[in-house]
Amino acid sequence: MIVHYLWASQRFYHMDRRKFFKNGSLFTIGTAVLNPFQGNANVLDFETINKNKKAKNIILLVSDGMSTGTLNMADLFLNRKYGKGSNWIQLYKDNRVSRALMDTASASSIVTDSAAASSSWGGGFRVNNGSLNVGPDGKPHLPIWQKFKKSGKMAGCVTTVPITHATPAGFCVNSKSRNSQDDIAEIYLELGFDIMMGGGKNYFSPQTRKDKKDMFAAFEAKGYQIAKTRSEMFNTSNDKPVLGVFSDDALPYSVDRNSNDDLKKTVPTLAEMAQKAIDRMKGHKNGFVLQIEGGKVDWAAHANDIAALINDQIAFDEAVKVAIDFAEKDKETLVIITTDHGNANPGVIYGKNANDNFDSIQKYTQTNEWILNQISPNFSISQVKEVIEKANGHTPSDEEAKTILSYYDGLHKEEGLYNYKKLPYKAYSEMQQKTNSVGWISMDHSADYVELAMFGPGSELLKPFVKNTDLHYLMLQAAEVENKF
Repeated sequence: MIVHYLWASQRFYHMDRRKFFKNGSLFTIGTAVLNPFQGNANVLDFETINKNKKAKNIILLVSDGMSTGTLNMADLFLNRKYGKGSNWIQLYKDNRVSRALMDTASASSIVTDSAAASSSWGGGFRVNNGSLNVGPDGKPHLPIWQKFKKSGKMAGCVTTVPITHATPAGFCVNSKSRNSQDDIAEIYLELGFDIMMGGGKNYFSPQTRKDKKDMFAAFEAKGYQIAKTRSEMFNTSNDKPVLGVFSDDALPYSVDRNSNDDLKKTVPTLAEMAQKAIDRMKGHKNGFVLQIEGGKVDWAAHANDIAALINDQIAFDEAVKVAIDFAEKDKETLVIITTDHGNANPGVIYGKNANDNFDSIQKYTQTNEWILNQISPNFSISQVKEVIEKANGHTPSDEEAKTILSYYDGLHKEEGLYNYKKLPYKAYSEMQQKTNSVGWISMDHSADYVELAMFGPGSELLKPFVKNTDLHYLMLQAAEVENKF
């Protein structure tokens, strides 16, 4: 059941605005200025803080499930293919951002899931894995996008997975279960966010919802423009709210999209959605807040799918450029770039052929998901080899083809998150490792401390090491919005 408090009246440690911002009470992130779980604080010099503009706008970009190796390999891939690395790493090289490591634990585990991770940012408290802004004691914590909406800002989310999925939902709603995606779609309607785009038609369409409600019609009746294709998104005006839903479930992986002319015409990129969202909200007098999620980076890591992983990380990096380009011109926008947790910890493995092997990924035109869905139990050895050659530019051995086929004959079955057809993702990635030199430690989340970077007003508040919950309070501080709701 959804625990939903629309514009809830709960108040956390209400502080007088004048005293908070005028009497030097502003603390660095990682302190107890607003968060009752933190220890003693070191007070920043007020005059130093006062020289910096407040953040009128906040854009938070999260590459879901991005281990450090994923960030590293995308940069290596771009450098070796094009002679220029990623936008994210270039910000580090040019010393243009504040940078930190972030502890990603949840209330129930040192290894978080995406719901608890997003809730730590969204509600400012750690919750159990699987929950959205509902604490272990059952107490709801008002999500930050609701706080910013109540303060007068516009708010939105864009993602490459269902818009009702854990990461966008963690900034927007209260729910005991991240799996209540039908209910989350209804809560979005009640809350009236200004632009929400991604996948997830299954949670809006009367044909696929359990209750048969037509949520598209409900959003349209409330004044939303509905976009179901890339062209429809571009044709929406910037004077009305937008609901964009471009796939039944998650959007296709970037590399598969780029290899399919129909998908390129109908499905927008993350960068295009990000630009549309900024254009929709940038004229608002009180500013805006926007979450941009590369959600399928996480799904690719769960599948140990290297073509999917690198290319979706690159697609996320293009959205980083959109955000930074806007912030550079605007000068009132805080851009936050991070991930919610590591996943699978991939990396390039030492060996005499590591360079050439890693470069072979440049020939991959499809994901492992695409390859393994092309194969069927009645395939011959030569047909399996033909599919792999087409997608990877490499011909496997007869023995490897036989091994792959054994999974389709029911001799083997693979489990794993987002592996509904029980396809042999792990077995195939282990075969690929021989020729691409990429290794994986698992097919699941890890407890790594993760990268966190900030650009723009408020970035000076960042300390070198933070908890995930600290980010909630930093955003409120940077925008000078009291935590009183």
